[in-house]
Amino acid sequence: MIELDDLSVSYGSRLAVDRVRLQVAAGEFVGLLGPNGAGKTSLLRALCGLVPPSSGRVSVGGLDPRHERVAVARCLGFVPQDLAFYRALTARQNLELFGRLHGLWGASLASAVARVLDLVQLREHADERTHTYSGGMKRRLNVAIGLLHEPSVLVLDEPTVGVDAQSRSALLDCFEAVGRSGAAVLYTTHLMEEAERLCDRVVILDGGKVIAAGPPAVLIERFGAGVLRVRFDRAPPASLASDLVERELAKEATGVGDGLDLAVDRPEPLLAALAERAAAADLTIESLELPEATLEGVFLRLTGRRLRDEI
Repeated sequence: MIELDDLSVSYGSRLAVDRVRLQVAAGEFVGLLGPNGAGKTSLLRALCGLVPPSSGRVSVGGLDPRHERVAVARCLGFVPQDLAFYRALTARQNLELFGRLHGLWGASLASAVARVLDLVQLREHADERTHTYSGGMKRRLNVAIGLLHEPSVLVLDEPTVGVDAQSRSALLDCFEAVGRSGAAVLYTTHLMEEAERLCDRVVILDGGKVIAAGPPAVLIERFGAGVLRVRFDRAPPASLASDLVERELAKEATGVGDGLDLAVDRPEPLLAALAERAAAADLTIESLELPEATLEGVFLRLTGRRLRDEI
């Protein structure tokens, strides 16, 4: 249903998306993950026909979004990160307005409005003006508008950003129901627990390129080397981290305050050497912790911990 074939998007001399290949089949829920500036927004804009590819091909339901926009709009539902409805109107009025834009009228429109109000749990507040809504209710309405015309392809761009726990739970339940309906879903989020819960596959984008892709469990097994967190009585010398990596006792070593985060497949061979080298450096080990491997750990390992600006 979604197919990106060697997609590149450039803005002048800056390459935002670099030869990305991505497919999302009917009934598949795929997460698109990446730090700020990774190219996710540019990819979504090309997918929706808002920016032309510099090279490569985009297909949505077998259609070209640049040249068949009306047909693509019939099959594509897009839920943007920004709220996209009229605050002076009620939820029902907003849904009726957007439903008519999708060609829904009469009994079909009334049925669609009732269906999505129930899906996002807003029926009791349907006739209240939306400027009175809480942040979570506004997010749920934003999602309901994207689902009105029962799209076969659904793009969700950070749909739970800034919501309370109850609204997030309601939305995740909603997305699971949509996933079971047979739609092809592309989902962007910065919350790794959402991706683990919802996604059949995740695609990690960085620097405009796909750097990893696969089911969350497979990526965790492949890249999720445990991170042994060691804390000393004072900051360790930089030579300790480099020595552990050079001797292949740790895959990576990152200084964190008065300690080290050490990426390891098996911690046992490291522990004796770590104790020996700490004593030689007159360091006291105050704590050791080996958290369970997670998708978030995989993401940080592959993309780094440095903060980036959105481009």
